[in-house]
Amino acid sequence: MRIDIATLFPAMCDAVLNTSVLGRGIKNGFIEIHTHDIRLYTEDKHKNVDDKPYGGGTGLVMQAQPIYDCVQAIKAQHKAPPRVIYLSPQGETLTQGKVRELALEEGLILLCGHYEGVDCRVLEELNAEELSVGDYVLTGGELPALIVCDAVARLQDGVLPNEDAYSIESHYNGLLEFPQYSRPEVWRGRAVPEVLLCGDHKKVTEWQMEQALEITRQKRPDMYEKYLQDHAEEFAEKAAREAKRAERRRRREEKKRREDDQ
Repeated sequence: MRIDIATLFPAMCDAVLNTSVLGRGIKNGFIEIHTHDIRLYTEDKHKNVDDKPYGGGTGLVMQAQPIYDCVQAIKAQHKAPPRVIYLSPQGETLTQGKVRELALEEGLILLCGHYEGVDCRVLEELNAEELSVGDYVLTGGELPALIVCDAVARLQDGVLPNEDAYSIESHYNGLLEFPQYSRPEVWRGRAVPEVLLCGDHKKVTEWQMEQALEITRQKRPDMYEKYLQDHAEEFAEKAAREAKRAERRRRREEKKRREDDQ
């Protein structure tokens, strides 16, 4: 997969892209991420990329020409047409589901606005999607673009050690993640739950699922209700199995009582 970031501040993005999980993923060839300086594409002799907005108002608006030429130059480097995404507080809110969708693409171009935004005509010309990382406003689109890169890169084969590294995390399967513990076994009087020390993988997995459900119910009741609705059939089957086991236990206990009475 290839991601390109069109920005006025490529150095800001490069500082993050060259470190930690992202940096290793890029270095090892599991994902390509490139930054492009929009200012290099301006036709203005003073290298200006913004101007005052028509109709008045404070701040400056990024002009269409340098953005368009930058994105077109990036597109020419892709084998297949990439999706163009403008990071904007007006866009669709980023979710883990959206991340999974984007992670399946061959190429993405992330356009970072700045100042008072961009000339809307270039968004129309590029048929750009708008994507938001939350209901708040930032100085520019660089931080949201890096969030998208990080979230999408984690789902690419090889970037993380294995699928378990992300499939058990919050939001991936519709639930928040279960509590995590590390050494020492007891810290300031707080002990690691005994089930995590028993070595029984099945019991550990069941405990983790129970905890994930309870934490989601407490902290995100909206997610919890949706999960119950989406997995209603699964829960019904589980309840039926538990009812059968309970009935078998009752019959065994009843049989034992009769035998003891004799």
